[in-house]
Amino acid sequence: MYGKDVVSVQRSTFLIDAEGVLRREWRKVKPDGHAAEVLAAVESLTS
Repeated sequence: MYGKDVVSVQRSTFLIDAEGVLRREWRKVKPDGHAAEVLAAVESLTS
């Protein structure tokens, strides 16, 4: 930003199945509601 060094944190979540295969990833995660979204993705894999 205009020649300044900026340090920030980028939150990411990765859903990996029992065989070690990456099934889903979320980048630039916001905490609000994210856990429910991940839980829904896990439940969709098991059904």
